[in-house]
Amino acid sequence: MIIGLLNQKGGVGKTTLSVNLAASLAHTGARVLLLDVDPQGSALDWAAAREGKPLFPVVGLPRASVHKEIDQIGKDYDYIIIDGPPRVTDLARSAIMASDLILIPVQPSPYDIWAADEVVKLIEEAGIYKENLKSAFVVNRKIANTAIGRDVKEALSSYSVPVFTSSITQRVIFAEAAAQGKSVHEIDPQSSAALEIDAVKDELMGFIK
Repeated sequence: MIIGLLNQKGGVGKTTLSVNLAASLAHTGARVLLLDVDPQGSALDWAAAREGKPLFPVVGLPRASVHKEIDQIGKDYDYIIIDGPPRVTDLARSAIMASDLILIPVQPSPYDIWAADEVVKLIEEAGIYKENLKSAFVVNRKIANTAIGRDVKEALSSYSVPVFTSSITQRVIFAEAAAQGKSVHEIDPQSSAALEIDAVKDELMGFIK
């Protein structure tokens, strides 16, 4: 199963969600590969900050041939998480064509909701060639107890893409974990952050069945 995380708008917490989803899957015993196709290499930076044995391998592949190479690269893994580029490019198109499911992280902001239009159009274009391609929004970096945090799912309903009921709240533990090259599960497996990541992972598993 290949899961691409894409949004053409930067700063939505795409890498944070990618590494922590990969960690949540790895904790189930699954063989997981994180593919960093973002030229900025944020997931690679996360891996480089880690001391000790990695939870899963992180491979950089920032080129527009991802969809052609992924079968060979990912043949030994149960799940491949693709941390996609922050702009609509040939690289983004390749990442979409390589994926079975596209997860679109969106912050609860009008700008993010408007900006989602471009990646939705890309996914719709790819659907002509990949009939079984699935996609969903996940609200990320939500500010707790704010009106816009509650209203964002309704705002996203204007798109044909479904919105996950589970969401991720912005929390300091994500930054603390990233600085150490760790997942939030390793910092505190019972933290609200870890439980939210697991909830997204569980919804993801149900979505792709």
